[in-house]
Amino acid sequence: MHTCETSCFATFIGWQNVRHHASRFAFLYDAHPWEPHSGFPALPTILPIPTLLVPFPKSCLTAIDDHQHSFAMAFNGLGMHLGNLSRLSHAKSRSISPENFNGEQGKGGMATEGTGSHASRDLGQGWKVSPSVKILSGTTFVVADIEGPGAIQQIWMTPSGTWRNSIIRFYWDDEEAPSVECPVGDFFACGWGQFAQVSSLPVCVNPGSAFNCYWEMPFRKRCRITMENIGEDMFLYYQVNYTLTDIPEDAAYFHAQFRRTNPLPYKTDYTLLDGVKGHGHYVGTYMAWQVNNNGWWGEGEIKFFMDGDTDYATIVGTGTEDYFCGSYDFDVKVKSPHGVESLEYQEFNTPYAGMPQVIRGDGHYKVQQRFGLYRWHIMDPIRFEEDLKVTIQALGWRSGGRYLPLQDDIASVSFWYQAEPHAPFPALPDKDSLEII
Repeated sequence: MHTCETSCFATFIGWQNVRHHASRFAFLYDAHPWEPHSGFPALPTILPIPTLLVPFPKSCLTAIDDHQHSFAMAFNGLGMHLGNLSRLSHAKSRSISPENFNGEQGKGGMATEGTGSHASRDLGQGWKVSPSVKILSGTTFVVADIEGPGAIQQIWMTPSGTWRNSIIRFYWDDEEAPSVECPVGDFFACGWGQFAQVSSLPVCVNPGSAFNCYWEMPFRKRCRITMENIGEDMFLYYQVNYTLTDIPEDAAYFHAQFRRTNPLPYKTDYTLLDGVKGHGHYVGTYMAWQVNNNGWWGEGEIKFFMDGDTDYATIVGTGTEDYFCGSYDFDVKVKSPHGVESLEYQEFNTPYAGMPQVIRGDGHYKVQQRFGLYRWHIMDPIRFEEDLKVTIQALGWRSGGRYLPLQDDIASVSFWYQAEPHAPFPALPDKDSLEII
């Protein structure tokens, strides 16, 4: 008996053997009564790949003669959502933190020394002895080193110090060049070095500086995550939650790349991503955008050049606020206590797009307007077969109703999945070029 419990097709290969050698063949669809059937439809004598494709909405049971066979598709524990939360799986849940550096079973909370040693001196082992790590200036700390196959399912961390000076990197399957390389704040959609609540599906930033991401990151042989400190000594609290399980053949690897241009040259498009080679799909954009002119700054169009596009892109947007799923300059009418109406920017968070951060300036030394924006292509990934380039224009207004190319300070992180190997990333900017000024 063959049991399938999803809406799909049952495919029977070798149908001619069944036809010639079985006297009874039966299907049970969607829990309807069992009804054996004899005889088979006429088939050609020769079939290159003899196949019977049988569609069914929910379930299908099959039996051949008196031989019953039971097969079940094991749930690998990936692709979690409310619809499959009740399903059992043999995937192994593991977690790496300063209380269990290697994620070993039954080895958490065993530390006798750590950043909590003094506070726990009266209580001893098992009482929050090692809740964090200190990363010295100029050093790189290995956050996680995991033997696969498996997948990262959630990461929480809260770093001290200047977030642009903490560089997070991910390496898949013993690759030498990282697939993720970003300042930690920008990676978690909080690029301006100060807290802003981010409430989206794959990324959340919660009070006071709690970085969370839920990007699924499969790997087959190994996952290595590092944090490089290019600033002053800092502390890192973190937890990497993952599962050890089989990975489907078509599962691609997670990538994220940081870029910054300050200032953007006149009449030049800002490049979010370029040089991507291979098969994959683009899944998200975060931008930290500082405006260096008065007036509205978001008329520019985003463009996705893919699979051989040259001068003209396949996918072109209609404006910056449109791409981030807003409209009309992100403006809302606000009435003062004296009844005076004005237009103001409105921060917003949604599962797939948002502008969680607007820094309006204080009229003294901090004069620039700064914006944090995200757009996640979870329901609408941008798929490519061979190559991908992504650009966006910085465009405002000048006299006479004419567009004004802007020269803003723009930083970004692009997120995508692709089959390895990936093309080399451009060099990460140095410390001074990363600095928020």
